[in-house]
Amino acid sequence: METLKFEEMNLSPEICRAVADMGFEEATPIQSQAISVIMEGKDVIGQSQTGTGKTAAFGIPCIEMIDPEDRRLQAVILCPTRELAIQVSEEFRKLLKYKDSIRVVPIYGGQPIDRQISALKKGAQVIIGTPGRVMDHMKRRTLKMETVKTVILDEADEMLDMGFREDIETILIKIPPERQTILFSATLSKEILDITKRFLTEPEYIKVIRKELTVPNIDQIYFDVKEKTKLDALTRLMDMYNPKLSIVFCNTKKRVDDVVELLQGRGYFAEGLHGDLKQPQRDVVMKKFRNGTIEILVATDVAARGIDVDDIDMVINYDIPQDEEYYVHRIGRTGRAGRSGKAFTFCVGKEIYKLRDIMKYTKTKIIQQKLPTLSDIEEAKTNNFIDKVKETIEEGHLTKYINIVESMLEDDFVAMDIAAALMKLHLADFSGDALDAIDDINFDGCDAYGDSGEKTVRLFINAGKKHKIRTKDVLGAIAGETGISGKVIGSIDIYDDYTFVDVPSEYAKDVIKGMKNNKIKGKKINIEIAKKTKGKGKK
Repeated sequence: METLKFEEMNLSPEICRAVADMGFEEATPIQSQAISVIMEGKDVIGQSQTGTGKTAAFGIPCIEMIDPEDRRLQAVILCPTRELAIQVSEEFRKLLKYKDSIRVVPIYGGQPIDRQISALKKGAQVIIGTPGRVMDHMKRRTLKMETVKTVILDEADEMLDMGFREDIETILIKIPPERQTILFSATLSKEILDITKRFLTEPEYIKVIRKELTVPNIDQIYFDVKEKTKLDALTRLMDMYNPKLSIVFCNTKKRVDDVVELLQGRGYFAEGLHGDLKQPQRDVVMKKFRNGTIEILVATDVAARGIDVDDIDMVINYDIPQDEEYYVHRIGRTGRAGRSGKAFTFCVGKEIYKLRDIMKYTKTKIIQQKLPTLSDIEEAKTNNFIDKVKETIEEGHLTKYINIVESMLEDDFVAMDIAAALMKLHLADFSGDALDAIDDINFDGCDAYGDSGEKTVRLFINAGKKHKIRTKDVLGAIAGETGISGKVIGSIDIYDDYTFVDVPSEYAKDVIKGMKNNKIKGKKINIEIAKKTKGKGKK
């Protein structure tokens, strides 16, 4: 359908000004359809996923219908999680920028109830809260529902999935039956339909059509990977595209913790978000993500509900979601507000059938690509560096640095060599024959197996017994420089002049990179993949 300008929707000047300040030029499809219907006082079933502007779709008419002279409670908005309740509250505050006579109070678990009681006593025309905490206030009589005219169920499917059905029904029973009831849900399950039949009166059904479930300016790509190489695949994508903000989705809380630990161990700024985190911890993580202190947020689907950050460059499905609808929610985190975005999915073996179901559901082609090679990453880093150099030249103000270069030229250095040396210093971490030699991320070329049956890579170190090197020295150096546990290291064969070390293939690149130009027992060593011809020396 055709979208509308907010000025065409018979809204108050205050709301129009607030919307303009928020940067919205025209209403989204769900807003264009829902706002006028809700303002007519009709019950509404809205089917729309996260990222379509549904908060403003119910928030704008809710605010417009509040009587600012009546200090009693007039509207109740129920959300599945604290995070979403906070997001909705923030949106309401922005919309109320020029309507300071309307008071909104968020109430949710994890915040001292005494503080909420104090806020409610001062008067609240709108409350935004989670079902459990709303029920708690109702029992305490700190929330009186007799004057409520509007009730909104946001992400109703999530509330039911989280076991809030009984609480929702109890709350709805306590609110006067002549109220207006609005329900928003991404999916309409039998449970949702049961609630609509019981508690909504002749509702108007509004839906964002299927073709808008996925965002056109999101590049959707999948990679055929092995389970053990997912982390390498993830870090390659991070190095290749260098996103400012990205979300990595996992199916379990344990997986989130494991991925965060491994990313942090490799020097990435990453934090996790899942249901086991206490609320203060969740708040800290989200604050860091919003201000860019962390670049990678690793999250489960439920924990990520309500996250509304517009400038996310990349979403990675570390695990393929069990539900096709979750895929839509996940990738909708990027490519917002007219920006382009990237959505990558890791597919292991028979998971391709799940991915085909997702493509059928979304009516979208998810394209298979090969993971970027180390050469691709080096080229991308080089091009990025060259672009920055060009920008710096165009900006000027280089006199100080020109003088330094001129002084080096007086010492018989050539300008070309100086420039090349500076580039080498900057790009040194992304080159090296040893890393290129094991560029196949799946290590299919490995021809050895460890005691556990895992594929291993045999590494050569140019130091041995003559340098007084012992097994524990090698183990200690590898563990100390790479953070890899000594328990995963395989056979260590020490000869007079050199040493062989067997490491699981998934750790080979980390060992080579971590040990490069390091020392063992004071000797600067070189480490590389062992060649077939090596190994005939004396022990």
